[in-house]
Amino acid sequence: MSRINETQVPFFLFSGLTDDGRLAPFLFIFFTLVYAVTVIGNAGMITLVHTTSSFHTPMYYFLSYLSVVDLCYSSVITPKMLCDLWSRMKSISYNGCALQLFFFAGLAVTEALLLSGMSYDRYAAICHPLHYNSIMTRKKCWGLVLLASSIGFLQSLVQTSCVFSLQYCGSNIIDHFYCDIPPLLKLSCSKTLPCDTVTVFFTCSCGIGSMVLVLTSYSLIVASILRMKSAEGRQKAFSTCSSHIMCISIFYGTVFFIYLRPPTAALEKRDKVVSVFYSVIIPMLNPLIYSLRNQEVKKIMMKVINKSNQ
Repeated sequence: MSRINETQVPFFLFSGLTDDGRLAPFLFIFFTLVYAVTVIGNAGMITLVHTTSSFHTPMYYFLSYLSVVDLCYSSVITPKMLCDLWSRMKSISYNGCALQLFFFAGLAVTEALLLSGMSYDRYAAICHPLHYNSIMTRKKCWGLVLLASSIGFLQSLVQTSCVFSLQYCGSNIIDHFYCDIPPLLKLSCSKTLPCDTVTVFFTCSCGIGSMVLVLTSYSLIVASILRMKSAEGRQKAFSTCSSHIMCISIFYGTVFFIYLRPPTAALEKRDKVVSVFYSVIIPMLNPLIYSLRNQEVKKIMMKVINKSNQ
């Protein structure tokens, strides 16, 4: 993935989340709880979908795969971040940094494309209810998931190869708590314009492209809902979309803040906070949002809890 010579740094050091030693124990406990909820919530959602026959539908199939992506997505960042909160030397090997970036970038784009696939599913369910089963076949669901994963990891391979083809012969301190493209490009002693161009291209094509698909789907959904004569039908339709809209808004809002804004020194201190939100907090929020705002999921969860208490 790279050409390492005698000037290339053998490892990187993270600046970490905080320099305040008194704050580190609190952050460790807090993010340990967040990660525990992430693992339990996403693993529980996956189990619930695959063991409940009434959830064997395209919507819940996408939801279970979203949970798989969120579980992996969080695990790429959070365990290392937790270790670094107790470590004086927050180091990561050169190859370890490349692997972390590869999986993080691949899973992030996979999630973005998967969310757009879920919006297409909601469009088919609400705008074409009579033909929904013929439109969203199992084969098409597998195809959309495979397409999202393929594009996600292909673009990640290109971006990671580009970043780690650069030379890092000066400082090896990454001003972040994980390996991400912007702080790595700042460290390079090579010309970064080609990599900057590649990053902007993939961020726009994958991020904005998937966002356009989401907006198009929901424009058609809203138009279809407004044509419904039944107030109960409109409320039910909006209810089925509200969880997805909430997850999309949180995810795209934080990602675009980091990658599609001009670099401003006044905002750089906030980058870590925003990065924590979309890399650590969002994977925890997704299963909670879908379970708490979905009546079917809540009913099944209550049945499971009642059975376990008997």
